[in-house]
Amino acid sequence: MNHRTALSPRQVTRRQMIQRGTGAAVAALTLGTSPHATSAAPAGGKGRIRQSIVHWGFEAYDPKWDVERSCQAAKDLGFLSVELVDPKFFPTLKRYGLTAAICQIDMAPDAPFVKGWNNPDHWPRLTKATRDAIDAAADFGSPNVICFTGFSAKNPDDPASPHISREDGARNCIRGLKDIVRYAEQKQVTLCLEMLNTRDDTHPMKGHPGYQGNDTEYCIDIIRAVGSPRLKLLFDIYHVQVMNGDVIRRLHRHKDWIGHVHTAGNPGRNEIGAKQEINYPPIMEALLEIGYTGFVGQEFIPTRDPMAGLREAFALCDL
Repeated sequence: MNHRTALSPRQVTRRQMIQRGTGAAVAALTLGTSPHATSAAPAGGKGRIRQSIVHWGFEAYDPKWDVERSCQAAKDLGFLSVELVDPKFFPTLKRYGLTAAICQIDMAPDAPFVKGWNNPDHWPRLTKATRDAIDAAADFGSPNVICFTGFSAKNPDDPASPHISREDGARNCIRGLKDIVRYAEQKQVTLCLEMLNTRDDTHPMKGHPGYQGNDTEYCIDIIRAVGSPRLKLLFDIYHVQVMNGDVIRRLHRHKDWIGHVHTAGNPGRNEIGAKQEINYPPIMEALLEIGYTGFVGQEFIPTRDPMAGLREAFALCDL
């Protein structure tokens, strides 16, 4: 894929989607929980898979839920978490007895996945954003913070920018993450490196052309080289299916490195039911087989009644 035609980070992003519904000037941190944390089973659910609503998709599209509505849906359907909300809404989550399953970094006005650890030019700003997120996560009692390789373009805002090689990008990620993970270790917070697909260029939140960490093995190699139990993989099943496939085999192969999981249907990043190609119940069974105890975040963009889509998703993943 020609990364010089990548979507601009100034286009609609997950961060901007979060901002639309809340009216916040800057999207800030969201908090998460460790894959080894414990929680009661939801009423009416089997509870072996702890599930989370990833708020941005339901906030950005009709009927454009606010956080209160996502929390009410979570409570009604048996979800234990609502992810990717501004921390000012944590009291709302607490009022509903919910947690948040992973913490975002604040790289506004850029999307958080654009300027990452593969480029030392971004490290001063990125280090501050990540330390702030680690602090917020520790204070909230949620030990997961997301992190990204970043785009391969040295200047993602310039389509003509030179690119960082995959080898140099990996070396830079290892150096930068080795430094910041020491702070995460002190705070007992786990960083989760997300792999994103670069193949889908139809929509700024269905694929991320230009993102360097677009291969599961590439991200795992970085994580192994850093060598800290406080750096794991955010295994997004949708992105893995688009780029690599072979989801269940990869779950087993990388079971020791998985810190958080996201879902969506493929193609389209929409609901996870029968109109897409990923068969979720066997994947959830594989997560149980490998001993995964973290959250599974439902991160799809709804095309119909959100409650119906979430109810279906919860049932498919509730083993």
